[in-house]
Amino acid sequence: MTFRIAPLLAFAALVSAPAFAQDTSKVDNTQINQRDRHTEHATPFDQSNDPADIKLAASVRAAIVADDGLSSAAHNLKLIAAKGVVTLRGPVKDAAEKARVESIVHSVAGVSQVENQLDTKH
Repeated sequence: MTFRIAPLLAFAALVSAPAFAQDTSKVDNTQINQRDRHTEHATPFDQSNDPADIKLAASVRAAIVADDGLSSAAHNLKLIAAKGVVTLRGPVKDAAEKARVESIVHSVAGVSQVENQLDTKH
């Protein structure tokens, strides 16, 4: 009986192997995030713990996420808020989306300046 099951198990393993394989080249964003390796550039880890800065960051994030016309990349961009200055980092779809995100951030109450360091994918 075990001789009949063994070929079935071997066949099942061969058929299911490609389903678990993942092309990591499409998810590797090392080049996009290369700038974060340098200490002279602010990262989300530099976000202030001041309650006003945290509230501003949350308001900016909510405004960005509320815009359903933005890509998921734009919804997940990095942002740092400190004393009214909001720094935006990360990839977005194109130049139009980059400008749209900046416009949204400028419209949030409490934002005095936007440092738009967003990268376009294309």
